Amino acid sequence: MRSIRKPARVSRLVALLAVPAALVLGALPSLANPADNGQVEPTRKSSTEQNGVALMRIVAADKGEVDKLAELGVDLVEYSKPLENGIEVHAVLSPEETAALRDLGFDVQGKISDQDDYRANVAERKAAIAAVDALAVEADQLTVLRAEWFTSLDGNRFLSFEVKSDAGADSATVINASWDTGTNTPPTSGGTATMARFTDAGEYMYHRFTSPLALSTAAPNKVTFTSSKGGTVKASVTQWLGKPKEAPGEHYVSDFVDHYMDPTEITERITGLAAEFPNITQIIDLPNLTNGYRRQAQAQFGTAAASTFYVTTRAWGHEGGNDTTVSLVNPGAANQALTVLVAGKTVMVSLATDAAGALTSTAAQVVAALNADAAASALLTASTYRGNAGTGLVAAAGVTRLSDNLQAPASISREPFQMKALRIGRAKDGSKPGVYLYCQQHAREWVTPITCVETAERLLRNYERDTKTRNLVNGLDIFILPVVNPDGAHYSMYDFNSQRKNMTNHCAANAADPANRNSWGVDLNRNQNAGSLFDGYNGASSSCTSGTYAGPSEQSEPEAKNEDWLINTYPNIKFSMNTHSYGGYFMWAPGAYKTAGREVLPRTDFGTENFFWNASSKILSAVQSHRGTAIWPGRTGPTTDVLYSAAGNSADAHWYNKGIIAWNFEVGADKYNPATNRWDAVGFQPDFSEGHEEAMEFSAGQIAILEVAKAYAADKSKPTAELVVKSKGAGTTDFTFTTSEAANVYYTLDGSEPTTASLKLGFAGYREGPERITITTKTTVRWLTVDIAGNVGTVQEKLLNVPKS
Repeated sequence: MRSIRKPARVSRLVALLAVPAALVLGALPSLANPADNGQVEPTRKSSTEQNGVALMRIVAADKGEVDKLAELGVDLVEYSKPLENGIEVHAVLSPEETAALRDLGFDVQGKISDQDDYRANVAERKAAIAAVDALAVEADQLTVLRAEWFTSLDGNRFLSFEVKSDAGADSATVINASWDTGTNTPPTSGGTATMARFTDAGEYMYHRFTSPLALSTAAPNKVTFTSSKGGTVKASVTQWLGKPKEAPGEHYVSDFVDHYMDPTEITERITGLAAEFPNITQIIDLPNLTNGYRRQAQAQFGTAAASTFYVTTRAWGHEGGNDTTVSLVNPGAANQALTVLVAGKTVMVSLATDAAGALTSTAAQVVAALNADAAASALLTASTYRGNAGTGLVAAAGVTRLSDNLQAPASISREPFQMKALRIGRAKDGSKPGVYLYCQQHAREWVTPITCVETAERLLRNYERDTKTRNLVNGLDIFILPVVNPDGAHYSMYDFNSQRKNMTNHCAANAADPANRNSWGVDLNRNQNAGSLFDGYNGASSSCTSGTYAGPSEQSEPEAKNEDWLINTYPNIKFSMNTHSYGGYFMWAPGAYKTAGREVLPRTDFGTENFFWNASSKILSAVQSHRGTAIWPGRTGPTTDVLYSAAGNSADAHWYNKGIIAWNFEVGADKYNPATNRWDAVGFQPDFSEGHEEAMEFSAGQIAILEVAKAYAADKSKPTAELVVKSKGAGTTDFTFTTSEAANVYYTLDGSEPTTASLKLGFAGYREGPERITITTKTTVRWLTVDIAGNVGTVQEKLLNVPKS
């Protein structure tokens, strides 16, 4: 069991924008904290009037600017790409939000997709690297982290290099790479390129290409890295994902999805599968009903902030709120008092007048009158606009019918949703290792639930016809939750396609007006209880309208409670995979850090990290086997290293709370366009022809995760480790260990018996392999090796001498 201590919640950023003088419903730009009076929140209308909301590209100068965007409540998506001049991130923005960000100095560039164009190409912005100071410097030391080539769609070859300089903290350090065209070819025959310096949260990580480099020649054998500080190093270039996954048997069937499906369809689909295959399935009703695809009915009156107010019914729209009407009447006579008249669900406000017959009621006075009237307040509540004092005069308005603004057909229930998981396995008694596959935590990620459905179909329909599938189902306990966020997913499908969160509105009255309805909700992948916002970690927001709103507390949402209930109720779950979109990533813990000093959650140990890496080769080869898509080496690894900090995410909760080997997929890898020499993003909701292909390839990846879990369950072999002397000098000897498989090494230097409480082999550095151990006297080293499955090897020992100084 791993636990994380919880420091106090971080404070909010002081709001930067003021309310404009004139306000029109649906045109209310702001990025400020709704808890502060006088703030304006993002405007996002319903599906019929989305007012230009689009998926936009932002180029941040550094990680600090990305953090600033998150603190401002910008709806950042789970996509981050290092550029030569900064970091590219994507955000869902209205035109008003775009303009507001530009006014603040942020480099908001063109759209990637909007409601009419989900497949627009990403236009990368590149800038030349600053001139290198050619003055002689002391040579730096270069450490090669990765040197690989790979093929992706259409068989194109690409290079992916990572190298670290011990002088890399100096921004003037420039590294060039030169490679050959195969064995015994000239060292620069393949080409030469300058690498980009990669920093995160102000900390230098290493140099790499901002995107894999297209290779027009034969695959290289060797690469030479040369630093502007004088350092140089050579390395072999290996193939990434070099062994294709073995093709399924001739009787294997697949391809069971032919359109995007809403949560109602998805749930009916898995329920039908359970009825069709009763001997190897079980439907699990998760205990917490969601809050439902439902809203109270609302209407807003006024055009300027001071004269604007809105009303909200106490009843849900479908339970009578949509039948409520409000009118503001000019009595047509002098010296009339402000009065409220209610008949059934009809509310009439007769406005006050002065001696000349002019209207004198302010927004605040109308709000007070409505809330004070017993009959009216039984129907609805009234509020001034976003905390405004409401001193402006209210104009007469005709009969206005309140609406919950929901667009889904009547066949979509407005009631709390019963989330269901499909359990697949011959033995469903907890005796087999459990694997938890879950999808669509974020509502707008339409490809992910059909990926989970495709995996379920493959397992069940191939059970009788394919030996490997039968072995998986018989040897594992598989839990598939295709839709974690059913309410938000319904809203994304029918109301606002860019909806990320669930539909629960935790906003106070100053942020609960109708124009904010597309910004309400909790990010379910920021609502968990390890490394959360409430623990002081970065990558989530306390603003109720932010795209990464963490909720009022950890696990405040029924959907998050259901996820936690599942892994607690079935402790045999040893593996999990959270499938998201888009960008093409394969990630694992740690997933969050504190910005100050880039304090990362505890990294996995040496053996576990190697298990993650070894498994990635099998899993990503399976993804590649469908149509050739390669997940980049640079997008494979711990979440904090390849994407960003995501406080309160579910994979961290699984690993740190339960020790579950937890992965994250981001389906929808960038597609290389040889005509433009660019990588183009596919977005959340590509044309179904592309979405279908993504579902097919990542379903293959999910099946491969099951194969990894099955191999884990069958592993009974004892691991071994070899002591390797790396160097000897005057008075010192350096050594390390290599292992026969992913395993931890425990060692002693005093001749005593090693145990799991002994010294433990660690890392030399980020992606730098095992640490080197230095001794200064003749030493008997004894070591014990333990693999990830818990198999314990025999104790080994070796006597090491040290050269005289």
